Amino acid sequence: MKDCIVCRCEGVYLSEIKESIYQGAHSVPGVKMRNRVGMGPCQGRVCQPILNEIFASELGEDFKPHLQRAQTPVRPTLMKDM
Repeated sequence: MKDCIVCRCEGVYLSEIKESIYQGAHSVPGVKMRNRVGMGPCQGRVCQPILNEIFASELGEDFKPHLQRAQTPVRPTLMKDM
C-alpha cells in the first residue's frame, strides 16, 4: 500500500507526520519544523485541517486546532551604503 500524501506543496507523507509525533513533536509547529508541512505556497490552507485531524487521532484526545497567525507581507527594501 502506498503512503498517503498530506502536504502536496512540500511533499510530506502521513508516515512522516506520524513519525514526528512519535519522536516527540506534540504540537503543530513542532511537526512543521521537522518536515515543513504547511510551509509551501498554500501556507497550510489545504493541509492544516488534515494535520489537526491527525493530531486528534494520534494523541487520542481533543485537540485544539493550531490557529495560524497573520504574517506581514514581505517587501523588498533598498539597502543604502552604511
